[in-house]
Amino acid sequence: MHFLAFLSLASVVFAAHLGLREKPKENDTKSYCKTAELNFSIDGEIKYYAGTNIYWMGFQKNDADVDKALDDVKNSGLKMIRVWGFNDVNKEPTDGSVWFQSLVKGKPPVINTGVDGLQRLDYVVKGCEDRGIKMIINFVNNWTDYGGMAAYLNYYGGSGNPDWYKKEEIQSQYKAYIQAVVSRYKNSKAVFAWELANEPRCHGCDTSVIYDWAESTSKYIKSLDSNHMVCLGDEGFGLQGDGSYPYTFEEGIDFEKNIQIETLDFATFHLYPASWGVTNDFGNEWVQKHGDVCAEANKPCLLEEYGVKSDKCNVEMQWQNAAFKTKGIGADCFWDFGAQLSTGKSPDDGNTIFYGTSDYTCLVNDHVKAIG
Repeated sequence: MHFLAFLSLASVVFAAHLGLREKPKENDTKSYCKTAELNFSIDGEIKYYAGTNIYWMGFQKNDADVDKALDDVKNSGLKMIRVWGFNDVNKEPTDGSVWFQSLVKGKPPVINTGVDGLQRLDYVVKGCEDRGIKMIINFVNNWTDYGGMAAYLNYYGGSGNPDWYKKEEIQSQYKAYIQAVVSRYKNSKAVFAWELANEPRCHGCDTSVIYDWAESTSKYIKSLDSNHMVCLGDEGFGLQGDGSYPYTFEEGIDFEKNIQIETLDFATFHLYPASWGVTNDFGNEWVQKHGDVCAEANKPCLLEEYGVKSDKCNVEMQWQNAAFKTKGIGADCFWDFGAQLSTGKSPDDGNTIFYGTSDYTCLVNDHVKAIG
């Protein structure tokens, strides 16, 4: 097993990398994705883009599964995918399953660059390079799936999310992990953007906690890689609206304030009415409100996740149309892409849209055609 051991940001020990797969290639800066006022520019083309979430892609051990999924994405006309760039564990697996970082008490943190570690993400990045697909890669989860912030808290101690954002040892290791990932792919044209976290929250906190963390972390990422874009990965909470839960500052997010951070290139927001206690009709106004804020800030919005568990075509098609027509929205990525893998179907949380189904035709094939 090949790994990097991190005792601090300054004490990086590189392990020997024997027999590694072909590393992602270096590219001219003209190939990097960027913003163009309220739109995105990909390979020099400025337009509205459609994409998807395939969070599980980097955890697949069968190359053929990765290749098939990426081929289906490309053939569908989707231009970007969002994948988890993290997989944190508090106990190293013994069954050969993929993990990226171990935080085991009594041992130094380990970042796994072996065949059951970041080499799996290498394969995805290379596959995207070969197919012209772009990737959003994020660094930690607010939720406990694949470790997340809880894995750090279990290792370093802490009572909840506020400690994760404020504890110096946690932020030092988080940045060490960011450095390890960014250094592998900072020259790759496949990277659309680096993302700080999946749905960061700090329940009951002053919004300055996440603002200060986002400002500091995005600035740090830009110091490592000035060519790629950086985004927050939040749900878009905290803005003027009808006073319902998603518009409040309850989760420590101030969308209108965060978008002003200079080192965040664009804004993200999500859409899950059922989880937020609102009706599906809430969606169009939610899209419009975020578009208005982004237009005012002269930064594009990405509708980064959206989903429902029933009547998918009728409901989500309305949101897609709203996003496409709304000034300030530059792209959307549905949650999430489903595939038939060698081990069976990919994970399905009820929102998943499987390739080849009627919902896929409606929400992917027809959507891509409408965008043009």
